[in-house]
Amino acid sequence: MSHPERLGSPGGESVGTIAELPHVNETLADYAARYGLRQSAARPPLRKYIQDVWARRNFIWAFASAKNISMYTDSRLGQVWQLLTPLLNAAVYYLIFGLLLGTSRGVPDFIPFLVTGVFLFGFTQRSVTSGAKSVGDNLSLIRALHFPRATLPLAIAVVELQQLLMALIVLFVIVFAFGEPLSFNMLLFVPVVGLQLMFNVGISMVMARLGAFNRDITQLLPFVMRTWLYASGVIFSLPQMMQSGHKLAEYGWLGELMKANPGYVYVELSRHVLLGEYRGYVSTNLKIHETTQLWLYAVLWALVALVGGFMYFYRAEERYGRG
Repeated sequence: MSHPERLGSPGGESVGTIAELPHVNETLADYAARYGLRQSAARPPLRKYIQDVWARRNFIWAFASAKNISMYTDSRLGQVWQLLTPLLNAAVYYLIFGLLLGTSRGVPDFIPFLVTGVFLFGFTQRSVTSGAKSVGDNLSLIRALHFPRATLPLAIAVVELQQLLMALIVLFVIVFAFGEPLSFNMLLFVPVVGLQLMFNVGISMVMARLGAFNRDITQLLPFVMRTWLYASGVIFSLPQMMQSGHKLAEYGWLGELMKANPGYVYVELSRHVLLGEYRGYVSTNLKIHETTQLWLYAVLWALVALVGGFMYFYRAEERYGRG
C-alpha cells in the first residue's frame, strides 16, 4: 500500500495508487477484504499445503543431502563418522552391558543383536533431537522465504534416513560375519524401515513445533532419549526379561507397556527379520512364535505419528519464525 503522502501529485492529480484510506470506523480486516488483500504468510488449506510440500520434494532431498555433507566438513575423517559413531556407541554398550553387567547371557549372537538395536534406535533418536531444532536453527531461512515449513522437519528425517543407509552397510557386514545366512525373510526389513521412517517423520514434526516455541526442550531431550533407550530393549532382550524368574515378570503390566513402546517395536521387528538365530531362540526357548502384535503396533504407530504429527505441525504454520 502506498504512503499517504504519495496518493496524489502536488497539483492534486492522481498518480494511479490507492487514493482511499480506511474509514474512521473501518477495521484493517474490513479494509483488506474490501480490496482483496490477504496475509502473505497465512496458512493455506490442508490439501493445498500438502500439494505445496510435495512440489518441493526435490528441494527436501537436496537440502537434506547438503546438510548431511556439511555435518562433517570440519572433521578430518569426514563422512566416515557416519559409520564410526554408531559403531563406537555399540562398542561402549557391549563393554558395559555385555561384558561387565552380563545382559548378554542367553542371547545368541549378542553383538549383531546389540548393533541392530543401537543402529535402529539411533535412527529414531536422531530424528527426534534434530527435529526439535529444525525450525529454530533455520529462522533466517523462514523469515526470508515463503515455503511450507513442514519441509524442514521432513528434510531432517531424510538426513537421518541417509545416515541410516550408510550405517546399514556396517550392520549387514556384522550380521553376515557372525554367520547369519542370506534369506528371503530379510526382505521384510524394508517395510520395517519404511514404517519407522513414517513414525520418525511424525514425531520429528511434533518436536519441531515444540522446539520452535520452547527452546528448553532441546536441553531436556538428551535425558528423555537416554531413558527411552533403556526402556526399548536396545541392550537387553525384553521377551527374556519377561520370563518367570526375572524381576520384570512380577510386573506384567509394565512388560506389556514396554512391548507397545515404538522404540522397542521397530528394534525388535528388525532383529526378528535379520537375525534368524535370535528369532529361533525367542520361538524355541521363550515360546513366542508370532510377531503379529509387533507388526500391528508398528503400523499403528506409523500412521498415528505421521498423520497426527503432520496435523499438529500444520496448525501452527503461520506462527513459525515470528517474535
